[in-house]
Amino acid sequence: TVAALGSFRFVIKGGLAGAAVYVAYDQGLLGSGTQGAEALRKAQEALPPAIQEWTSYVGWEVRTLPPIPKIDFSPSDSWNKGVQTVISALSVAPTRACEYTVEGWKYVKDLVK
Repeated sequence: TVAALGSFRFVIKGGLAGAAVYVAYDQGLLGSGTQGAEALRKAQEALPPAIQEWTSYVGWEVRTLPPIPKIDFSPSDSWNKGVQTVISALSVAPTRACEYTVEGWKYVKDLVK
């Protein structure tokens, strides 16, 4: 019974995770940068009406909703910036490794003296 309950929870959690991945894929969030930007734009347009509908369904009275912040986010620009940062760090890695090695030897020599 305890094992069955644990198995049931695992199946439910796995189903929810699978559904989340499917929705993300279906909406284009796992595609290219332009598909992700388009999905973000659609979400920004659909969110205020969805919140308004949900609050009226629940029975909450919402006079005015605060404006949704404008997000200027481009997945492709962020991806490119990340790639540039990684490549830049890799290009200076040998030089930095040599500098750190020299500093380390100096430190060890000073300790031995």
